[in-house]
Order: sequence, then C-alpha cells, then structure tokens
Amino acid sequence: MAVTFIRTLITIVTLIVLMRLMGKREIGEMQPYEFIITLIIADLACIPMADVSIPLGYGIVAILCLFLLHQLLTLLEQGGLFLRRIISGKPSLVINKNGVDMLELRKNNLGVGDLIESMRTAGYFSFDQLSYAIYEANGSLSAFPNDSKQNDSLPILIIDSGKIDTHNLNLIHVQKDQLISFIESQNTSPKKVEVLTIDGEGKVYLKEKGKKFTILHFDLGDNIKW
Repeated sequence: MAVTFIRTLITIVTLIVLMRLMGKREIGEMQPYEFIITLIIADLACIPMADVSIPLGYGIVAILCLFLLHQLLTLLEQGGLFLRRIISGKPSLVINKNGVDMLELRKNNLGVGDLIESMRTAGYFSFDQLSYAIYEANGSLSAFPNDSKQNDSLPILIIDSGKIDTHNLNLIHVQKDQLISFIESQNTSPKKVEVLTIDGEGKVYLKEKGKKFTILHFDLGDNIKW
C-alpha cells in the first residue's frame, strides 16, 4: 500500500507541474489538440498508479512525451496563420448582416438549436439582438450585440432548416395551416425558410435561404403571451 501511495504521489506531482507548464486555460477554452492531449495524459496517469507491475518510469516518460508534443504543436501554431488553421481550425461567422448563416453552421456540424443554446449562455435570446456572432476555434461563441434591439419576450424556434417544429407551434397555440398561410403571404414557403422564430409579442424573425433576414409580426391574438 505504501508503494501505491508513493507512486500515486509522484504521478500527481508530475501532472501538476506539467499542467502548470501547459498554461492556465480552462477546459472550454482549450484548442482541440490540447483537449485530446489532456485526456490521454489523464488516462496514462491512471495506469502506473493502479498497476504496480508496470514500472512507474514508463508512465512518466509517456506523459513527458505528450507534454513535449503539446509544446511542439503550440510552437507550430504560433508560427503563422496557415499552420494555426491546420492545427486548431479557424473561427466561423455564423451570424452576419444577412442573419443566420446555415452553411457555416453545417460546416461545424451545428444546428440552429445549438446556436440558440450558445446565445442563451452568452445572454442573448433573439437573433436580431446580434449584429454578428462568431464560433471561435475552441468552440466558444463571441457575440457582437445590436444595441438598438432589446427583447422582453423569449423567442421560440418554429422552423429549422425548412422543418416545422410542431411541438413548439403547439406551445404558442398556433395551427400549422395558420403558420403556412403567414409564410406564403411573404411569397415564400416553409421549405425555403432556414430559420423562423416567434416571441410572445408576435415578433417574427424569418431567414430565407440566400436572403437577408426580415423582422415581421404574427398576430397571436389572445392565444398566449409569454
């Protein structure tokens, strides 16, 4: 037991030193390669601590090799924009002056729901509250607000990539045919709509494929307010 304790202590001290040398980024701020290396180091550290039949030096050497790899990739990343894009990727502009950019979302394997969740985390609830939004290479969302737009009601996603969310439509007590009639009155169809949200005041954010977003009004009547 004393041997296991000593091996564990040595491994933990080594990990603390290496993590401090690797920098002070939080998990959510890590680049993809940093996150992968951290996971592998954690896995390697468990092996010599749990199995006394494996020489402690083997685990330490493997961890040190990964640390050196991290340092090498960090140096390469700082060597220029081209290498940085290859190693860590590049930011994606997912909301621009025309509205939500579905192509950029798909490039990053993201959907409108993922974008809405990231916006809520950043403190924004409506697409027109933002002039621009960028997914950074580490996955965090940088939001640039449109100060002239303030929302007192939470918008609900009704159409995502041409598909009507009937569950959300029922939440606001609107019939599907009512929604379709409203959309057709704008000389378009649900299949051409990339994003459509409606808030409690009836404000509609509508983004058609290949067009700039528009802000409209849907008469909710006395159906529901939120």
